[in-house]
Amino acid sequence: MDERAQEQRHAPSPQALLLALRRTGPLSPDGLAAQFRMSRTAVLQQLRTLAAQGLVERRSLRHGVGRPRHLYDVTDRAQPLLPASYDRLAVTLLGAVRDVGGTDLISRVFEARREAQVRAVRERLESRGLVEAPLAERARELAEIQTEQGYVCELREDDGLHLVEHNCPIHQVATDAPAACDAEIRLFSEILGVEVVRERHIASGARCCEYRLLEDAGGTADTRA
Repeated sequence: MDERAQEQRHAPSPQALLLALRRTGPLSPDGLAAQFRMSRTAVLQQLRTLAAQGLVERRSLRHGVGRPRHLYDVTDRAQPLLPASYDRLAVTLLGAVRDVGGTDLISRVFEARREAQVRAVRERLESRGLVEAPLAERARELAEIQTEQGYVCELREDDGLHLVEHNCPIHQVATDAPAACDAEIRLFSEILGVEVVRERHIASGARCCEYRLLEDAGGTADTRA
């Protein structure tokens, strides 16, 4: 393996570079190269890629005669790629809500969240001319919305209509507060105007959350799979 290929193999991840800039930046390409034991050219290549994505910005610093020195630092857009503990914070806040008002207050909190989600989803359906669209089209758009929220959702139509979420971005919250999942079922039912039956549940140990849509029924149902 040649030297360039070996360097690329051991190159730091984009997140590692961003974290280094967050911790000790702004830094020059030389500074980062020394920190990661890479060539300046290799580091500069990664920095240019991150800059093109809007994750880092370059600043020019003049120091006497000659060409300015270039320093790189993270932008606000890089924050989602850095370590975070939002899930832990959410669980802690839910515990505080429970201490103040019990499970009833938690249910009211998620109900308020559901109402806000219903308004947002309906506005999107209206803006895309899908309010009166067939159920499958509306469900497909809802799956896209859920995917944008981190649920990695798809609509399956092989045996009826099923919304399948392959990820739970609020897993700790859902495990600690079943009201979150109950609100999601009501959200789907209200948006789509059909009965929604949960057949599989990540928070209960399944690989995904799966919801069957019953076009000829009304209301909601729940099976704790």
